[in-house]
Amino acid sequence: MKAEPDRPVNVLGDPLTPCSTDPVTGFFRDGHCNTCEADMGSHTVCCEMTAEFLAYEKYVGNDLSTPRPEFNFRGLNPGDHWCVCAARFLQAADEGCAPRVSLAATHVRALEIVPMSVLKAHAAP
Repeated sequence: MKAEPDRPVNVLGDPLTPCSTDPVTGFFRDGHCNTCEADMGSHTVCCEMTAEFLAYEKYVGNDLSTPRPEFNFRGLNPGDHWCVCAARFLQAADEGCAPRVSLAATHVRALEIVPMSVLKAHAAP
């Protein structure tokens, strides 16, 4: 059975907007923070990378900044947008190093893990 994206709705109740196509992000590598039952990490929070968050991710064992050509991954830089695991975003928020969030590009299923108040506190202007 092929995994299919859940209904693409954002945390505001509107249609999910793209997070990034350069680099291409998302569990489905479709540029959106779409998700499904197979997405065990809930890659649902669209974040703008910062040097601090990338360093934090590397520190906790998820190196997003090192290029991995074997996976066609150039590595992320500050300013790039990426679909982040909801639990990892919440952890970074608790640690004081969460990046800015695009609410329009964050999937509604992120709310199963991250309170809306936390997302709004980190919302991009």
